[in-house]
Amino acid sequence: MTLLGRILTNRRAGETHLAWNRPNLQGPEPLVLTSRQFGDGEAMPLENCAKNIGGDDRSPHLAWTPPPPGTAQLLLVVEDIDVPLSKPAVHCLALIDPAAGHLDPGALDARRPAAGVRVLRSTIGRGYHGPAPIKGHGPHRYVFQLFALSEPLDGPSAARPRAALAAITAPVLGRARLTGVFER
Repeated sequence: MTLLGRILTNRRAGETHLAWNRPNLQGPEPLVLTSRQFGDGEAMPLENCAKNIGGDDRSPHLAWTPPPPGTAQLLLVVEDIDVPLSKPAVHCLALIDPAAGHLDPGALDARRPAAGVRVLRSTIGRGYHGPAPIKGHGPHRYVFQLFALSEPLDGPSAARPRAALAAITAPVLGRARLTGVFER
């Protein structure tokens, strides 16, 4: 597997197709997104990584500053921008009650999400899916993006991630991002 990682070293999705750069998700950046488990640009702990590489596949603690007035719903998108594909892999897509000020570890579990959390379909399945980059591919950046939506996102939770993101037409009132890094 290390050889495959080395062969694909220069192949990465990049930021171009990141949810953050979608025209319909543009907006002011008054929110601040943090985690007790890692800082922006820092290594993510193994407990937040996939089980197949020895982790617990447990979503990290996340906290944010109060969303702007008029926020109907928060949208959390977690994407791996270093996956060797043409677009980032969506590791989690979730809708969050704007009254919540944080998510405890494990709150994005598909079977038992925290109160006020609705997990949607990601590239891999429903709920949070932790990092599991190809061994030897180098560091992968996992971008946690939080959007304050002025109208709730309705529709089926089984919609593909790109279709769900494209369905957002109401203005984004605020947004923030936090990047965790993991390498095997």
